[in-house]
Amino acid sequence: MAFTLSQTASYKWPVTLSIPTDGGKFDKFVFDAEFRRLSQTRIREIGDAISAGDSDDPSVAREILCGWSGINDEQGKAIPFSEKAMDDLLDIPMVATFIMRAWFASLKGAKVKN
Repeated sequence: MAFTLSQTASYKWPVTLSIPTDGGKFDKFVFDAEFRRLSQTRIREIGDAISAGDSDDPSVAREILCGWSGINDEQGKAIPFSEKAMDDLLDIPMVATFIMRAWFASLKGAKVKN
């Protein structure tokens, strides 16, 4: 398959959340995040800003997250992506960190076999 220089503006990637619950346990949840495709230059700028302490996970998550599927309300109804819904999601402790981990994992690329 030939590589196409022009890429889609975004891509979907699974995010696994581990949320604390009673009894010292964690509930695991998975949803598909839609990440913006950023330039290598912007990715490097984000990494540098994080390393320098000039950026945090919620700020970067707001920049890279542009959609999702698999996030529901208490009645099981899908919550559509919106700025307000994203703010609510990112206000849950550690969620932005899990989103960042998934995004960085997506940037590592496929493993190369020897």
